[in-house]
Amino acid sequence: MGTGFFTSVDDVSAKLAEAGYLASTAVATTVFLADRLGKPLLVEGPAGVGKTELAKAVAQVSGSRLVRLQCYEGIDEARALYEWNHAKQLLRITAGRDETWEQARTDIFGEEFLLRRPLLTAISSDEPTVLLIDETDKADMEVEGLLLEVLGDFQVTVPELGTITATRAPFAVLTSNATRELSEALRRRCLFLHIDFPDEDLERDIVRLKVPGIDAALADSVVRVIAALRAMDLRKLPSVAETIDWARTLLALGASTLDDDVVRESLGVVLKHQDDIAKAGAGLKLEQVLDAS
Repeated sequence: MGTGFFTSVDDVSAKLAEAGYLASTAVATTVFLADRLGKPLLVEGPAGVGKTELAKAVAQVSGSRLVRLQCYEGIDEARALYEWNHAKQLLRITAGRDETWEQARTDIFGEEFLLRRPLLTAISSDEPTVLLIDETDKADMEVEGLLLEVLGDFQVTVPELGTITATRAPFAVLTSNATRELSEALRRRCLFLHIDFPDEDLERDIVRLKVPGIDAALADSVVRVIAALRAMDLRKLPSVAETIDWARTLLALGASTLDDDVVRESLGVVLKHQDDIAKAGAGLKLEQVLDAS
């Protein structure tokens, strides 16, 4: 059973736009299906194309609590699911010196001593929840196994307490930059969505939405140059977030048009490696880019 956040694909598009997220038809359709079918959504693509922002936007427009698990190398079950508050347990044992171990054990493995990490927090929530599992590809295979269990039935077994089952399944979004292949088993659990860099028309709309007051011609020039940079063999291609940052920078500088001097002076906003800046400086033919129809 789905979460019931959206009534149609058009409803997804309209609501996300209200939150400042311009979704393509493919994105809106997949979000609607994930919502309707109650399946986790795996969103893959380059860094900075709006994967994390999509989950945040869904939470915002649905009035849901956003619970985020940020994955990293070495993350374990205790950080992702739950752990016991050992310091508090020790204090409780010390305070009850006259109790038997069985009496103390029954108490210290209760809800009061349980530290809920993101996965358990999302599953046990009674309110509408969006569970964001961010940069899943940075976690180890062991964590993928944990996700398979949790996302399969939205339930968790705590040996001392029993099985905790979600009374209201969260809208789950997993993101991946594809730095490593996720398992086929995890992919089967999810609906899949690939988000790439937007086409020029959509990115132009995004810039004008996120940078109010920017001239249409300057926004068009910015997007054209960004597209040309992405066509180069760079170490790190500029993201949509960096396109927006560059547009804001040019507006702050009072630039009304792009020329070689302005681009050279502000390119560090877009490119974050010196060899990329040098390569762009040598290979970017600004006049040809801006004159292209």
